[in-house]
Amino acid sequence: MSRSLRRELLGWLVLPLTAVVSYNVWNSYSDARETADLLTDRTLISSARSIAENIHESDGVIQAPIPPSALEMFATDDRDHVIYRVNGPRGELVAGYPDTLPPPETPTNFRHIYFKGSYRGEAVRAVALAQPVVSATGKSGEALVIVGQTLRSHDRLVNNLWLRALRDEMLLVAVAGILALLGLRRGLTPLLRLRDEVRQRGPDTLEPLDTTDVQTELRPLVTALNEALAQVQRQVAAQRRFVANAAHQLRTPLALLKAQVGVGLRAPDAPAARESLTAAGATVEGMTRLSNQLLSLARAEQGSALLHREKVDFNALCRDAVEDLAIMAVERGIDLGFDGAPAPLQVNGHPTLLREMATNLVENALRYTPKGGTVTARVRAAGGSTVTLRVEDDGPGIPADEREKVFERFYRRLGTGIEGTGLGLAVVKEIVSSHEGEIELADNAPPPGLLVKVTLPALEA
Repeated sequence: MSRSLRRELLGWLVLPLTAVVSYNVWNSYSDARETADLLTDRTLISSARSIAENIHESDGVIQAPIPPSALEMFATDDRDHVIYRVNGPRGELVAGYPDTLPPPETPTNFRHIYFKGSYRGEAVRAVALAQPVVSATGKSGEALVIVGQTLRSHDRLVNNLWLRALRDEMLLVAVAGILALLGLRRGLTPLLRLRDEVRQRGPDTLEPLDTTDVQTELRPLVTALNEALAQVQRQVAAQRRFVANAAHQLRTPLALLKAQVGVGLRAPDAPAARESLTAAGATVEGMTRLSNQLLSLARAEQGSALLHREKVDFNALCRDAVEDLAIMAVERGIDLGFDGAPAPLQVNGHPTLLREMATNLVENALRYTPKGGTVTARVRAAGGSTVTLRVEDDGPGIPADEREKVFERFYRRLGTGIEGTGLGLAVVKEIVSSHEGEIELADNAPPPGLLVKVTLPALEA
């Protein structure tokens, strides 16, 4: 089921408002009942007192003439039934209806009580009032005055007050909902405009979105989109560089390979053909190494966020890389050594790329170290938070003004007489950067030679 931001925001605005309105309506109904009860009670007590004022004793007889005003005050269009009764001090009926409902208790000393009941099947609200009767000889007791009224006008007043409040509250909710909908439509316009701008972009348009007129709440979204576009742009650029580099670097070896194969095919005898095949094999080997380095460079250029990482024993990984190059060291007459840490050193990284990094560093050292020289790889823990790989050789080294250039792709130092792809240190630099590490070049101590130091974050225990 699709979700609508407009509906959700409108719901979060209208539903709480509806809850508040419901509470207000309930309060309005309670207030309406209290108002109607108050008006009814005041009318009842006024009528009862008007009747009570006319109660007197004459010649030993209690008399209670009912003034017309006592009943006229109940006159309404609802034609409520008004019932009343006057009892003398001994409980005798003096005036009124004999079947008028009695109060739950008998008041005394001018007190009055309100109560509810029914009269001939209709709900009644009534008041009972105690009225002292004074005769010529003194106080002769208290008369009881009961006045009641059916609740037609009472209920109509409650409904009028409550329905008016309900109408006002519902109108408020409707107006608030319409205004909220209009406000949401206007407030979501920048988001819809941003959507349209993204939709209208071509597949090659990766420029960042303009954040000048973007609201504060939308700015993090636009910033995240710009970061995503920048990441895509970096990936596209990396792929284009890889294709360009591969095409440029493979063109010459392929042409050379084709020429060598052609020479071998035209060779007059087997030794000449074998020589051509040997040269072709060396070219294929160089192309294989170039392809592997290009693939490693492309993988490292993906960045740290896209690398599949796992727990790696950096000490064992570097030892294995050195052991794999032992034959190359023997063939070149170079003393290759490994000085590892006494315990495993764990890092969080891509094992294939890290091994490629160690292999490239040691292999570069072997290529540039003269026969009879020494190459040593050392792995150590540095302060518990980092691990280091130091590759030391006693070759010609790298002048200080060229140490930044050697990390550029396909850069080769002149005058060394060493063949290579020019990608070794570029690959190492990308791999180290993708693992949030650092690499630095320095003079070996004691000279001559080069020291390459790689520092990587250690994996927390």
